[in-house]
Amino acid sequence: MKQWFVLSAIGRDRPGLVAELARLVFDCDANLEDSRMTILGSDFAAVLLGSCTSSEASDSLAVGAKRLERDHGLTILIRQLDEGPRASIPAADHSLHRVRAAGEDKAGIVAGVCGMLAEHGANIAELTSRSAPGPGGSPHYELEIVVEVPSRASPDALRDALEAEGDRLVVDVSMEPV
Repeated sequence: MKQWFVLSAIGRDRPGLVAELARLVFDCDANLEDSRMTILGSDFAAVLLGSCTSSEASDSLAVGAKRLERDHGLTILIRQLDEGPRASIPAADHSLHRVRAAGEDKAGIVAGVCGMLAEHGANIAELTSRSAPGPGGSPHYELEIVVEVPSRASPDALRDALEAEGDRLVVDVSMEPV
């Protein structure tokens, strides 16, 4: 029977971390099914979805993760998925949309936009954000979200609510179908 797990890892960025994490999964007789990896600040962060059929794989993963933590200063968490991965994105009776927000960098942009999505029952499937120098050197913030909107919700009403939240935050917010 196939078993599923999520492995997350974070640590000081350096060459070879992806190879070590992939090798850990492979050496434990598991398969890397999906992943998200990036550099955040000075650290590297990874979230991996894996599967295995061996009952010893979870013990081997735990031992190997402890070794990587000790030898390379990583912080690793392994979570078993009792029910396996969810259905594909978008979920049944949902439509997929892309939400973008951009403007002067300030606290509260992610909280405001995501709060509005939650109020409308939308589920965030993916979120990326970044701050970079804007015109004149002032910090410019960009947020991009892929969101599942339930069929019972009105995309137009959600778009209007997001635009109103953007006005409150003084950032440009848009939403379009994917």
